Order: sequence, then C-alpha cells, then structure tokens
Amino acid sequence: MPDMPSLNIVVAVAEGRRLYAALEAAMAAAALGRPVRLFLQGEAVALLRDPVSFAGDAARQAAGQPDLASMVEEAIAMEIELFACQSGMALIGVAATELVPHVKAAGLVSFMANIGGEDRLVVY
Repeated sequence: MPDMPSLNIVVAVAEGRRLYAALEAAMAAAALGRPVRLFLQGEAVALLRDPVSFAGDAARQAAGQPDLASMVEEAIAMEIELFACQSGMALIGVAATELVPHVKAAGLVSFMANIGGEDRLVVY
C-alpha cells in the first residue's frame, strides 16, 4: 500500500466505552495499513492501568465481543502506538510501571508535534 496518512487519536475522558470505541477505530485503520497512534490524556490514563478492565466488560463478553483488556492486547499486537499523558499520570498518581507494557509516557505537545500535515486527528 502507498504511504498513508497516520491516524492519531486522543482519548480525553476516562470512560471505558470511549477507549473501546477509540481502539475499534484504531484497529480498523491499522488493518487497512494506516499507522495509528493513540494518546490517553489526563485521567484517561487510568484506563491503561494493568490489569485493564471496565464496567462494560461483562456485557461485551456476553455479546461475544472482546473485553477491553483483549482490545488493548490486540492493538499492541497490531503495532498501534499507545501513549499515556505524563501530566495525567501525575494527576492520578500512577507510575509508568503500573501501566500495560508497551505504553509510552509522553506529553501532549510531543504527541501533537509528531502529527504531520496530511495526518488525521480524532478526539474521543
């Protein structure tokens, strides 16, 4: 596939269903060959605390869908880059070692600085 613009997603609210939706969009774009980067801002960082879970997991599993932890694992396997807001980590009192492996600590400025002119940005 020719070079495709990357998809950059910011999850700005600490709601499991938002991260789930963002992961679905990220995984669809990655499946189409698009590079994908996902940034959890502020308190949303808590969603990547290991072990990952959210209140909607049981309902999703009952419907035959993967839980949030499985979605995160699959995103990592698809080489979707996951970033945790450093300010958010400080805000909720979580260390990088408490997050899912492969999550990188970053600031919003550095995340935004790596978005090219042709790239896409979506906020959940």
